[in-house]
Amino acid sequence: QVQLVESGGGLVQPGGSLRLSCAASGTISSVNIMGWYRQVPGMQRDLVATITNGGGTNYAAAVEGRFTISRDNAKNTVYLQMNSLKPEDTAVYYCNYRDRVTTWGQGTQVTVSA
Repeated sequence: QVQLVESGGGLVQPGGSLRLSCAASGTISSVNIMGWYRQVPGMQRDLVATITNGGGTNYAAAVEGRFTISRDNAKNTVYLQMNSLKPEDTAVYYCNYRDRVTTWGQGTQVTVSA
């Protein structure tokens, strides 16, 4: 079983930056994908970015060029550096871990507002 603990959300002005972190613990597979998804009330949860344990990345078109996902395999931690934030980036951001089973974090609120 895997547990995920997220941190780093908050309130930021448009154009600002935030960095999210997600630490995984428990039974971590040597082959896995970690990532970030986001959800606004009443809408589905959407992909933001994923990264494999080998470093392969995938981004949603809406964030490519502004967000960067990275990971530290020694710490079982994934990061999301978010730059040039826009009001439409406001959402609850969820960390995701996937091997044979999918695990979700508890979510962290990101609010982009003046």
